[in-house]
Amino acid sequence: MNKEAIAAIKERGKIAVALSGGVDSALSAALLKMHGCDIHALFMKNWEEDDNEEGCGAREDLRYARLTCEQLGIPLSALNFSHEYWERVFSDFVNQYRRGLTPNPDVVCNREIKFSLLLEYAQNMGIDCLATGHYAGVEHDNHRHHLLKGADQNKDQSYFLYQLNQEALKHVVFPLAEYRKTEVRAWARKQCLASCGRPDSTGLCFIGERPFRAFLSRFISPRQGDIIDENGKLLGQHKGVWFYTIGQRSGLGVGGVAGSSAKPWYVAKKDIDSNQLTAVQRRDHPLLLRSEVTIKQIHWVAGPPAASAPLFARIRHRQPESPCRLQLQKDKKEAVVSFTESQWAVAAGQSLVFYQGRRCLGGGIIA
Repeated sequence: MNKEAIAAIKERGKIAVALSGGVDSALSAALLKMHGCDIHALFMKNWEEDDNEEGCGAREDLRYARLTCEQLGIPLSALNFSHEYWERVFSDFVNQYRRGLTPNPDVVCNREIKFSLLLEYAQNMGIDCLATGHYAGVEHDNHRHHLLKGADQNKDQSYFLYQLNQEALKHVVFPLAEYRKTEVRAWARKQCLASCGRPDSTGLCFIGERPFRAFLSRFISPRQGDIIDENGKLLGQHKGVWFYTIGQRSGLGVGGVAGSSAKPWYVAKKDIDSNQLTAVQRRDHPLLLRSEVTIKQIHWVAGPPAASAPLFARIRHRQPESPCRLQLQKDKKEAVVSFTESQWAVAAGQSLVFYQGRRCLGGGIIA
């Protein structure tokens, strides 16, 4: 963070820092503390079901958050938003899977929990500003607040933040905006932070990494159905179309089908009504490629782009941005996005996110 950024942050008074127990949020707190900011740490527990070391491990995360606060000499408040997380994020996540979609809970969690509920909690404490360890940035320009990509292209998390609104961005600080992950690890080791060697968190937001099909089966009952090829030939059986996503290669169990080559199979279509999966063998099969994508629930971070402005978009995190054209429907609730190059394995329920340079403009849900 440069001197101008630090000065602007310090002018905002006390800052709440969301501590997860990981290295990114720990270094964010350490950087703010180093620059003389008055900070108060907040830790969220958002999952009660099977909270253990094999699952979300919130107790261990809290232990590391406490160690960080002891090292930095800052106060910590531990919060439990498990009920709100279930109501605002997880129940909809399960319902979308039941409908055959592939939702992204991290996007909703950021909008509903981290930058809404947690920010509101901080403000009720009399703290106006919330800092997190996201690899993203904010640019303030003529009373508009723009979301920026993080400098580390491999770790950039703007894709998961595109539904943040102006009110949230007005009160948010991302200390790691200009840092790369390797620099974060090096700084954390130099500062001897307790979490400097902890692995990056993976899996579902606040739930952690686990065998996904078995986990989802606790909330959606398996339902056996057919796996067919593009011509309707029976290839095998599956346990429910909601357990699969477009482009999925592993877990189909259809290798060695008589009359077919040894090439791998990919999920190309999910039919929730007939409970059928369609699989194809070539990764570049036409059924896996789309040049036009319809999106709904469109959200613009700081207003829609100019009609003539060049646009780029991603249909998944870490995917290279592709040039595209946007055509809003008359009601402006849906839009058709046309890509110069066909997109591979477009999954309904995922997010399509727009960019111009380093700015993340917003996006929508793939229909």
